[in-house]
Amino acid sequence: MLRRAFALPFLLGLLLLPGRTSAQVRRADAAPVDPAVQERIKREQREDPNPAPARSEGEGPFTRLIIRGVNLIDGYGSAPRGPYDVVIEGNRIAQVVGVGNPKVPIDPKGRPQGATRELEAEGMYLMPGLIDVHVHQGTQQKAPDSEYYNKLWLAHGITTVRGVPFASFDYSVRERARSAANAITAPRYVVYQRPGTGWGRGTPRTPEEARAWVRWAKQNGADGLKLGAERPDLMAAYIDEAKTLGLGTTAHLQQSGVAQVNGRVAAKMGLGAITHFYGIFESMYDRNQVQPWPLDANLNDEQTRFAQVARQWSLVTPGSEKWKSFLATLLEHDVTLDPTMTTYLTGRDVMARMQAPWHAKYTIPTQWDFYIANRSNHGAYFFDWTTDDEVNWRNFYRVWMQFINDYKNLGGRVTASSDAGFIYNTPGFSTIQELELLQEAGFYPGEAIRAGTYHAALTLAKPTGKPIEVGVIEPGMLADLVIVPENPVQNLKVLYGTGWPRLNDATGKVEQVGGVRWTIKDGIVYDARALLADVEAMGVRQRQARGGR
Repeated sequence: MLRRAFALPFLLGLLLLPGRTSAQVRRADAAPVDPAVQERIKREQREDPNPAPARSEGEGPFTRLIIRGVNLIDGYGSAPRGPYDVVIEGNRIAQVVGVGNPKVPIDPKGRPQGATRELEAEGMYLMPGLIDVHVHQGTQQKAPDSEYYNKLWLAHGITTVRGVPFASFDYSVRERARSAANAITAPRYVVYQRPGTGWGRGTPRTPEEARAWVRWAKQNGADGLKLGAERPDLMAAYIDEAKTLGLGTTAHLQQSGVAQVNGRVAAKMGLGAITHFYGIFESMYDRNQVQPWPLDANLNDEQTRFAQVARQWSLVTPGSEKWKSFLATLLEHDVTLDPTMTTYLTGRDVMARMQAPWHAKYTIPTQWDFYIANRSNHGAYFFDWTTDDEVNWRNFYRVWMQFINDYKNLGGRVTASSDAGFIYNTPGFSTIQELELLQEAGFYPGEAIRAGTYHAALTLAKPTGKPIEVGVIEPGMLADLVIVPENPVQNLKVLYGTGWPRLNDATGKVEQVGGVRWTIKDGIVYDARALLADVEAMGVRQRQARGGR
């Protein structure tokens, strides 16, 4: 939760000591633990990635850190301005001081003094740390060491991540506490969990059980709920109890339940955010209530499910009365749209996504293995992908993007997130791709950055009733910041860890420009390039262990 009480997650983490399950520390709504469910919890915990090692990276926080001469991208969506000196005391921004005009030498008079550490960043660009509100951690199969995802996130300027979920309940709460204490190299963790996880009593089947689990989750450290398209009476109970307790809610309104709870229904129930596109198209069909699947379809066949879902583009009419009415409903109930367009990007051009320039160095072999077509791995569904499938996905994106942009233009809140780790979608890089996709949808680049900063911070803070403490650059805010040598408003590609090739006309040579230079989380300065070097070394070690493969 984004508020001053960051000590709370830490204290909760101390209660959840290694070797104790959350079922063993529950303090209310106690009931006999189901042995079969408890065994399933243990299996899930065996899939958790290895906890991050103790932090050895980063400098600070400092008594008085001064970032010199930067251009400011404040997070609210406007164009950059500068130069500024930004003073950080401990883990908070103390001053933002204008120190001159563009293309004019900075006069040292009037600049803040007394630094215990300075970052010379003249001509660079300072942004709020990015906030990715839809992530998962790796697993023993995909990425057995949690520092792999953590370092990719920080290396791309991502200073807060919302796990939906990260992994098991216990793992998520413990690692959040360690991150809050800066005991590990990781962004801030915000913990959302699926119904019934952690308590050892199974998935709730009645509204009373649903409310009991929400109370248990709150008492054991959850920040919010990741819902599906639950049965309507359960959905209403989860959302209502969560609102009462100050927990957030987001939902993936999956195909198996969306006929009962689509986006319009969920919005009226008080759902906080809709992630992906599920439930959106179904709220605006011209001639159907349920998607007309092929008569031999099986939703457990992922190629069928993901190929056919794109055919929804032809079932709605952009700008129709249903379209406008649904937009108005979302706006009236202040629902956040969290599209995660990057998650499904492979569907519209498989070859391009497979050949992304970062895979060779930064996609470790176990993660790559998980991507390759396999009927057992979620998201590895390109069994026999066709041109027709890609054409439908391109058409789907056209309609989907128009809806997202229309909502933004009406004043609706849109966030930027990745759901990485599946479908050739590598963490860190994919969050930057989401910003680019928002620009493709019609967002001004500053609006795209706002989606990944200010709007994401508002989404996380809203259920708590507390003001935001991250997501914008102002005195008093937490020092979660990103410093980039190039202007990301001019070209979002310079945020990629691989940088971006640019022809130097003076030398006639192509140079690699950009990439985050420093990421600051809680006043601690991380060298983004060093973090990427660590990630590259992880891949080298895996390949060496495989005999070079």
